[in-house]
Amino acid sequence: MPAFRPSRQAVLALLPASAVAQPALPDRGADPAAVAEALFAVLEETRIGAASWFAARGNPDGVPVLIRALRLNRHGPARAAVEAALLRLTGTARPDWFTWMQWLQANPQVGVFPGHDRFLQRYFSWFDPGFPVFIHEAVPHRIRLEEVVWGGVGVDGIPALDNPAFIPAGAPAWTRPEDLVFGVEINGDARAYPLRILDSHEMVNDVIGGVPVALAYCTLCGSGILFETLVRGREQPLVFGSSGLLWRSNKLMFDRATNSLWNQFTGEPVVGPLAASGIRLKPRPVVITGWAEWHAAHPATRLLSQETGHARDYRPGAAYRDYFASPDLMFPALTDDRRLAPKDYVFALRGAAADKAWPLSLFAGGRVINDAAGVLDIVLIGDAATRSVRAYRRDGLEFRAGPAPNRLVGSGQAWRVTEAALVAADGRSLDRLPGHVAYWFGWAGYLGGQGELAERR
Repeated sequence: MPAFRPSRQAVLALLPASAVAQPALPDRGADPAAVAEALFAVLEETRIGAASWFAARGNPDGVPVLIRALRLNRHGPARAAVEAALLRLTGTARPDWFTWMQWLQANPQVGVFPGHDRFLQRYFSWFDPGFPVFIHEAVPHRIRLEEVVWGGVGVDGIPALDNPAFIPAGAPAWTRPEDLVFGVEINGDARAYPLRILDSHEMVNDVIGGVPVALAYCTLCGSGILFETLVRGREQPLVFGSSGLLWRSNKLMFDRATNSLWNQFTGEPVVGPLAASGIRLKPRPVVITGWAEWHAAHPATRLLSQETGHARDYRPGAAYRDYFASPDLMFPALTDDRRLAPKDYVFALRGAAADKAWPLSLFAGGRVINDAAGVLDIVLIGDAATRSVRAYRRDGLEFRAGPAPNRLVGSGQAWRVTEAALVAADGRSLDRLPGHVAYWFGWAGYLGGQGELAERR
């Protein structure tokens, strides 16, 4: 699937007249933030003049806004002027906005000019007047703002499901047996969230077994992560939505209490009032599996209703069929780690003694794998066909498959597989560990190179 390319005409139609009525060519001592706006003017000669101004100024801190200009100036003299300025300032050339953004991610030394955050406040407001609540002048941030890009929708353009309705156990299911679901059980409360619905919403704020949680699903990086939302220092659980902004092809979710932007993959606030808080959401176990398998194991489960209150196409694959079937990314992210292909699926263990990932291909045909993450002994039970993997402590024991899908054999006795733990016939139990499935590029990129990859066997 090709990279997302918005129509220049569509974007210009959003811009207020004051945003595009720029002087022909500012003097060398002009405000870079004001000149940056001229890169997006209606008149092509104005855009050419702005690109030439940055080239003549000779400071690479103008490179990030020139790269942004490439996204809309895809051809013609203005495009040539922007490319010439980038060549002069960086000494390199790239074929398109996508690869230039990858270059920018790999070259933080270029920096940004004073007032860059003020320019971004204006720039993002052209796409949605709600964006400046997230990115504005002097906003605290832990990621480079120059890497934040528009994802093609506005604030809540992908609407979250807040305390959604469920079909009770025993009622006729609307899903097909083979439909994949996110399965969660907390304190005996089992829920199934079909991916065909979550593809269109990407965020669920819910309470399961008395625990307030958010199921944060980034379709772009293939990761559905369950987080607890009651955090230290706050009396009420956080409620999350999708901002419409992206960072390295990962959705930036936001909390409605402070309008801070959060990295969906790490569960950390990265822009806004909470950026320096040190908060990190606690992950909970979640599994992807087929509806038939989940329902058989959890006959009392509740199933997410199609009556969401939103007009969306919930047919299988309606939202992202082409993207899921393609090896390509839709938005730019570094994919330098070639141990796996960028969109190979991995199972990601989170919050244990060490972060570690296992290629999903290791679980082809159904596998039980005894392994370790850091100093922690673990056992993984998975099936690549349904993207299902669960991880548990094993405390030095060796396990093998038992006589049924929910049974293991270890230390000479049978163990029952539950969503919370492995439970032995003698009453011993081994806790389940939080983890989720993701695309490899997400695991390799969003953890800052700290995650370990299991070897193929």
